[in-house]
Amino acid sequence: MKLNITPLTREAFTPFGDVISTKEHDHFLINNGSTERYHDLAKVELLEGGRALINIFRATPLTYPLNIKMVERHPLGSQTFIPMKGGSYLVLVAKAGESIEPSDLTAFIASGDQGVNYHAGTWHHPILALDKVSDFIVVDRGGDGHNCDEIHFDESDIWLDY
Repeated sequence: MKLNITPLTREAFTPFGDVISTKEHDHFLINNGSTERYHDLAKVELLEGGRALINIFRATPLTYPLNIKMVERHPLGSQTFIPMKGGSYLVLVAKAGESIEPSDLTAFIASGDQGVNYHAGTWHHPILALDKVSDFIVVDRGGDGHNCDEIHFDESDIWLDY
């Protein structure tokens, strides 16, 4: 099974989470008119008493075509990825649920000025940096409770080509 990659847009990504970008979002002036505020771009979810973590993840590009063998989800909170240096990356997701099939996967290409916020429970592949080592600001849930589930595909024949 070969996955098709489509451009990341706010509308197309709605079933999985939020696109974080100055495009397609309203804004207003603050700080005596010297700053444009793009307000409330993503819903950060911290379920069951968690706390927010702010991290930097450094992602190394993988070799394509890539054999997709697993996805993960965070059932107790959302997870946000914001690129720091403007590099494009791939986003591989499936809707929240107890399990998924390979045919449930959707692939997007994100530009370096777009972040993503996965809703709690949304299945996704770990970061898929393209072309260069890339740093991402990652906001997710810390605290008590198990907050990472993985599904491994048996005899995976799922390919993502860039």
